[in-house]
Amino acid sequence: MAPQSNTGAGAEAELPEYAGHYRLESALGAGGMGVVHLARSTSGMKLAVKVVHAEFAKDPEFRGRFRQEVAAARQVSGAFTASVVDADSEAERPWMATLFIPGPTLSDHVKRNGAMSPAELRRLMAGLAEALRDIHRVGVVHRDLKPSNVLLAEDGPKVIDFGISRPKNSELRTETGKLIGTPPFMAPEQFRRPREVGPAADVFALGSVMVHAATGRGPFDSDSPYVVAYQVVHDEPDLTGVPESLAPLVVRCLAKEPEDRPTPDELMRELRSVAASYDTQAFIPAQRTADTPQPAPKPRVEESERRPARHRGKWRLVGAGVLGVAAAVALSSVYLLGGDSPSPVSGQAPRTAPAGFSPWETTSAPEKGTPECSYGKEALVCAQKGRVFGLDPSDGRQLWRQTVASAQGGRPAVSGGLVQPALDRGTHLRALDPGSGRARWRQTVPSYNGLTYTGAMVLVIGVDGTVTGVDSASGRTKWSHRIQGHQSPYFASFAGDPLAYAMSTSADGATTRVTAVAPETGKVRWDVRLKGSLQPVGTAGGSVFLVSVDAVYGDAKAVVRYTPDDGAFRRVALPVPLEQPQATVSGNLVYLMGSGGSLVAVDMEARKQTWSLETAVSRGSAPVTDGRYVYFSAPDGRLVGVDALKGRLLGQTRPRLGTNADRIADAVPAPVLADARLYAGAPDGTVFSVPAGDPAAW
Repeated sequence: MAPQSNTGAGAEAELPEYAGHYRLESALGAGGMGVVHLARSTSGMKLAVKVVHAEFAKDPEFRGRFRQEVAAARQVSGAFTASVVDADSEAERPWMATLFIPGPTLSDHVKRNGAMSPAELRRLMAGLAEALRDIHRVGVVHRDLKPSNVLLAEDGPKVIDFGISRPKNSELRTETGKLIGTPPFMAPEQFRRPREVGPAADVFALGSVMVHAATGRGPFDSDSPYVVAYQVVHDEPDLTGVPESLAPLVVRCLAKEPEDRPTPDELMRELRSVAASYDTQAFIPAQRTADTPQPAPKPRVEESERRPARHRGKWRLVGAGVLGVAAAVALSSVYLLGGDSPSPVSGQAPRTAPAGFSPWETTSAPEKGTPECSYGKEALVCAQKGRVFGLDPSDGRQLWRQTVASAQGGRPAVSGGLVQPALDRGTHLRALDPGSGRARWRQTVPSYNGLTYTGAMVLVIGVDGTVTGVDSASGRTKWSHRIQGHQSPYFASFAGDPLAYAMSTSADGATTRVTAVAPETGKVRWDVRLKGSLQPVGTAGGSVFLVSVDAVYGDAKAVVRYTPDDGAFRRVALPVPLEQPQATVSGNLVYLMGSGGSLVAVDMEARKQTWSLETAVSRGSAPVTDGRYVYFSAPDGRLVGVDALKGRLLGQTRPRLGTNADRIADAVPAPVLADARLYAGAPDGTVFSVPAGDPAAW
């Protein structure tokens, strides 16, 4: 891609082509400190990437502030902010990538469309109050809330740009004589006592933003920033044009003294009583244009479809559905609540921990990232970059440690009773004894594109599409051939299921072929082709469960259940699309976690979504469940427990973020559920265990 011209403030002559491994497509805007680009990840996900101007990249103090910005944005990313996907504060030109949020800024919306209606204003105020609640909950003060830092997404306002935010534990301090902020939206204390600015300053800014949204101007207006500063400190605000129903709340937000302003929680409570018409509809429905994707009408849920005829010994089914593969990428979280594949232990675990079990934690190597673990009868086996180690599941005591040829880490598998560590792509496999870590076998295999582990086999997908079955216990090759109908498949397998599922989606995303294969022999048990692109998420009761996802945006729109014995097919639409979902299955219930923090439960027998919970955790792990509770991990190391029947948050462990808060992990591994215990890894290198069955006691 040819370098692009940049005409923004402080811009360099040419833009970089990449930030990390993200290709920069165009400049979205430029500010005093850097340029924000539209970019795409390898999978095609749209991102907004902020790249620091070269002149500031040379300033050690600025680099420190940028690290602080990344850490703050990572802590608060979630339902009300732009989620951090990746960052590198140590690059030659530091950068940070967040999810791209389609929608105008509040500033642009008011310029184009004028003042908002009373109903839109109520939703805006409620959304900003919710955002500030979550920002302040982690001890961060934004300090620069203004119309240009509010994005109007379809599902509500998003607060962006934490460039001058301050975590409560920050070691960076405002220099004497320097004012940080935008005068028309700064609180009096930001002019009088800048070192003492707290959360109430953001509430003052919220009041100023509301006046702007209602009138097109601020409560203190002048062409001179010095005059504005005087007005903010000494004069009463001008609320002409603010709806009478909201004016009293706005006045309270604009109180001169911080202690006289309402908290975000108080604002939300009072907004509920402002008018009976307060609602949570799409934020600005009038913003839609002809080229903006419209939400699909809710599909009619049809009776089960059956295809009684067999063809060449295989069931064949043509069904309705759409999908896109939802690969988990780099993550970030908001304080309150957060994959990977489901836990390797199937079925419902006992509801109380074994007698004598006590929670434990042990710290491995913090600089090597979050440990990813699997459960074996003899050891809890965990891996970090370049190393794999075994822990005693009862007390966390380290049993052994081995160096492995893996630069990226990855969850080790326990298959055939042995540990199969994740390795970089090459020509060798190896298996370790789970009790001692000693090598049990080493096997040379053809170059491969992927590996799938089942209970007793390793399936090696060659670069030419050939699949080789290797016995996990002995390392012997048992079969090798192509799977008919699949040029280059990927496989899915699930604990307790004797089959593995070869998946191939057509190049245009129109169809997905699912072939059930017996791992020990490579024989095909059944074969089906479905319309759209589908991702398998689990099996139960003889059925395969898949998620139907939009092939372009990766949003889940439905859950599909296919039963090969009788060809029954059922599709249950989600009321609201779920972005980049990860899922687990328990009976006929499917639990899906979206990258934006939404956790939902779908009952395939009742043909409906039974509950939805906004966890405020962005890009957390896949959920796991014991049937009574749903558990998942957050990017800051918290383990979260939710009532599986009612969708209520019940408890969470403390954060374990570590010293490298500005470093974004590549993935958040799901917790491991085994023997009524939960095991999880954290970014500070900790592996810890708590009893399952009582999240409120964590």
